[in-house]
Amino acid sequence: MFFRLLRLILILALVVAAPPSFDAMAQAIGQGAAGLITDQQKAIQDLTAKTDGLEKKIQEDGEDDATLVEIRLQLEEMSRAALTSALAFRSRLTDINNRIETLGPPPAAGQPQEPDIVTGERQALASEKAEINAVIASAQNLSIRINGLIDKIGNMRSELFRNLLTKRYELSDALSPQVVSDAQDEYVNLYKAVSSWLSFAFKFKFKAMLAATFIALALAVVLLVGGRRLFGRIFEADASIEDPSYLSRLSVAFWSTLLPTLAVGAFLASTVFLFNYYNVLRGDIGVFLNALAAVIAVVFCVNRLTNAALEPRLPNWRLIPVETGPARRLVRLTTAMAIVIGVNNFLAVVNDKMGSPLSVTIVRSFVATIIFGVILILMALLKPFKARDESWRPWPAWLRYTAIALGLFTIAAALLGYIGLALFVALQVVVTGTVLITAYIGFLSARAIGEEGGFADTSVGRWLSTNSSYEETALDQLGLVVSIAINVMIVLVFLPLILLMWGFQPGDIQAWAYKLATGITIGSVTISVLGILSGIVVFVIGYFLTRWFQGWLDGSVMARGRVDTGVRNSIRLAVGYAGVALAALVGVSAAGIDLSNLALVAGALSLGIGFGLQNVVSNFVSGLILLAERPFKVGDWIVAGEISGTVKKISVRATEIETFQRQSVILPNSNLINNAVGNWTHRNKLGRVEIKVGVAYGSDVKRVHALLLDIARNHPLVLKNPEPFVLFTNFGAAALEFEIRVFLADVLNGAIVQNDIRFTVLDVFDSEHIEIPSTPRAEVKKHQAWPIDDDKIEAEFAEREEAEAAAAIERERLAKSKRKSRKPDPD
Repeated sequence: MFFRLLRLILILALVVAAPPSFDAMAQAIGQGAAGLITDQQKAIQDLTAKTDGLEKKIQEDGEDDATLVEIRLQLEEMSRAALTSALAFRSRLTDINNRIETLGPPPAAGQPQEPDIVTGERQALASEKAEINAVIASAQNLSIRINGLIDKIGNMRSELFRNLLTKRYELSDALSPQVVSDAQDEYVNLYKAVSSWLSFAFKFKFKAMLAATFIALALAVVLLVGGRRLFGRIFEADASIEDPSYLSRLSVAFWSTLLPTLAVGAFLASTVFLFNYYNVLRGDIGVFLNALAAVIAVVFCVNRLTNAALEPRLPNWRLIPVETGPARRLVRLTTAMAIVIGVNNFLAVVNDKMGSPLSVTIVRSFVATIIFGVILILMALLKPFKARDESWRPWPAWLRYTAIALGLFTIAAALLGYIGLALFVALQVVVTGTVLITAYIGFLSARAIGEEGGFADTSVGRWLSTNSSYEETALDQLGLVVSIAINVMIVLVFLPLILLMWGFQPGDIQAWAYKLATGITIGSVTISVLGILSGIVVFVIGYFLTRWFQGWLDGSVMARGRVDTGVRNSIRLAVGYAGVALAALVGVSAAGIDLSNLALVAGALSLGIGFGLQNVVSNFVSGLILLAERPFKVGDWIVAGEISGTVKKISVRATEIETFQRQSVILPNSNLINNAVGNWTHRNKLGRVEIKVGVAYGSDVKRVHALLLDIARNHPLVLKNPEPFVLFTNFGAAALEFEIRVFLADVLNGAIVQNDIRFTVLDVFDSEHIEIPSTPRAEVKKHQAWPIDDDKIEAEFAEREEAEAAAAIERERLAKSKRKSRKPDPD
């Protein structure tokens, strides 16, 4: 009750304090919401009208598969538009709900009445919410209707495909004398159409035709010549090579098929495009030319593939070890099969465009399928191999019987009247078989290139090995990248071709590509390939920008500022880690992944850190401390336990130390933080080195001291301040011991200075006749080592004392016995 009264007082205060601005704001909000509702209502009405038109078109053109696909694409785009209209009110509904919650429920009976302005605002918000819900409901109903039409189109297309394969024609009605006259009429009509177009084109569009043909031809030549220069020996078989490798044969077969086919396809496609661009083609001729271009491309591809795989002129380059005569016959039969199917498809387009009688269509398809079946059986019965006894051997049994079965099936289906099924099988054998064989050769080539040493064996690999600094390992890695690129290219190029051959339309592939790019929903998870690729690209760009900035900062800014090497290394590492982390975050966001969803993953990681990653985290934190505090830096000479050497690299997990034996030691950072570390070059490289010298007893020690001090002062690397000095350290067992102590500007030169001083000492002592004694020649007893086991020593000492006491008693007894024996004899 208290809070309700407090809220009422606050509302009244706002109303009294600024009534004009509140009304103006409410009016503006109301006008904006009304405009949004009006716009979305109009958009939904337009979408509904388009849906009505497309539904009518479905009923009219339900027999055309391509038209149905085009309608489905439009419906899918309209469905997305309807969903967008519904989502346009999301923010406004959120504001309305929040405002209604702020106002609270209306007062109950018996409670004080609320101001009229609050009641009016609540009613306005409720009315606006009802209008928005009505618009959203209309959008949802429209989306449901559109999805129903999409499902209907799918069912219609499936029915069309089943009818194509299962429809049976009566051959007795088609194979009649009337067919000949109908075919002649069709030929005459086609001739008139083509000749009239040619007459028009040469009179009015000759320059445009010439320019279009020249441009298309130039594009094909660029592709062909560029391919030859780029791929070199892997483009054509080299007759001078007697025993080419399997990889070379695969590469030649694949690229000599793919590149010329792409060049011919580019020529044909660009010719048709430019003819349309210059208005050279009319409607029927454009359809004919498109069909003819497709036939030429397929026949050329089949011919190139069989020639590349069988190589009738070069037996040592054949992928299939057949004899030369059968290889030529196989190329001819395969090309003839492709020509038969291609011509049949071209005539099918002509008959459809010109409205030919059904009998002509049936006879054409019947003849084509019979010829195809006969050619396939002839290919299966061919004996392409020779045994050791010079006898001819047939194909393997499974291949021979499969080809014969397909040929007989096609002939039988045509004879029974199932022309559509027979044509479908023939088309798949020729076109799909060609695509699959080419793709399979490409996969084999990619696998061979990706194997260890495979890329280095290619002509490109040999060229790179000769003209660049690539090592064998780098070439293997490059070969792996090339192998992956070839596999991706094969999938992107040949998979759509196979789908098109199996009855799918370009619109189907376009719709699948759109769904794959924008996101595939599996349960509550949406996977977007385009988003993932975008995230990867953003991360790669951020990574390389970070590396470039690191190099620029280190090589330009800090180098010119003469910043210390260790500081430069720390800054470079910090910038690198920060840049990579930022690039990763931006890449994850660009991929469409909500970073708030990573909270669960972070929790699981923290649990794993608590149990199993303690050492990793300890080393990581220690690395950050080392980079921040810099107790040592790259280039310092440090001593960590038994390890002494130069710091080469400091990372967040471990530090790399190179010993003076050139051994790289990877030391975890936690060891360097938790244990004592000596740094010879922490603040500067100033350090002291000592050289011990011993002289024989009897030498003039003052003369020795003066000579050693003079030697130390005269060395060029010894500092004058602090001044070097010589210390008489000890009366040794074999020599009088001196120690030369000198300071160096760079303690890393200590070994050099010690070496030089020792040589000089030898020369000076030799000239001054001062002897340096050798320990093995000195008559010095070796001191017994300090006892380790005191109890054992004490026991041995007690035993020795007892033995000596017993020996003394025995000596006394013997002495007494001798005295008694010396007494005179009492005679």
